[in-house]
Amino acid sequence: MAEGVLSTGVNLEAFSQAIAAIQALRSSVTRVFDCLKDGMRNKETLEGREKGFVAAFQESLHSVSRDLGELERLSNLVGKPSENHPLHNSGLLSLDPVQDKTPLYSQLLQAYKWSNKLQYHAGLASGLLNQQSLKRSANQMGVSAKRRPKAQPTTLVLPPQYVDDVINRIDRMFPEMSIQLSRPNGTSAMLLVTLGKVLKVIVVMRSLFIDRTIVKGYNENVYTEDGKVTDHATTALLHYQLPQMPDVVVRSFMTWLRSYIKLFQAPCQRCGKFLQDGLPPTWRDFRTLEAFHDTCRQ
Repeated sequence: MAEGVLSTGVNLEAFSQAIAAIQALRSSVTRVFDCLKDGMRNKETLEGREKGFVAAFQESLHSVSRDLGELERLSNLVGKPSENHPLHNSGLLSLDPVQDKTPLYSQLLQAYKWSNKLQYHAGLASGLLNQQSLKRSANQMGVSAKRRPKAQPTTLVLPPQYVDDVINRIDRMFPEMSIQLSRPNGTSAMLLVTLGKVLKVIVVMRSLFIDRTIVKGYNENVYTEDGKVTDHATTALLHYQLPQMPDVVVRSFMTWLRSYIKLFQAPCQRCGKFLQDGLPPTWRDFRTLEAFHDTCRQ
């Protein structure tokens, strides 16, 4: 590979000269406009002023033509980036003038190199493991395969009675919150949670895993558009994730949901106000359950 040419097919030396040619072309164009702006000056006779203006204007146009031709020549030497560049269009990030403040391109390159190394070492490890497995006899492999139990997603097929017991225990934990369980579509449960006179929550479950939740005001229509609290509840579902202990997840979510019993009574822990833009503090911290306005929590 020639010196000054990247693997992407770009000639860096020609690229640098092309940038200098662009600067020269801009200067030549600027001189043309300066000549037109200044007009005919510094000559005693009209004929002398005309001749001086025409000569200066022609010289400026020749400079523009010369610099433009040089730029076209260099543009053919720069070359085109290779189509199989690993980072594709992200290479344009290297042209960011604030590279010191947002070194995104250099970080992408480091991540790509790290990914290549990881893939390389993973391939070596896979080869070693395959060699170890080949040392065992076919009979041993057959016996071990028979003895090895198949992984069954037992947590996804919990008995309905177990789910009912978990929900009943949670219902007894919070007297101010009532939970009604129904199964309109077979084994999947749907919970209607009533939190005092504040909120009504519909929780759709798959076995003991919460699929979706909809939070509405006590007298609000369930079919209206979802609001802030529904968004926060969805975020809480993503936060409380423990697949091996789904009953703990449901209990943690219900504990977090119960903190909304004082939705209109608790002030924001940051600004100290009850209302902001006409809304109460609708966010509850996942750990402390403290109330915050949506804009104050960040």
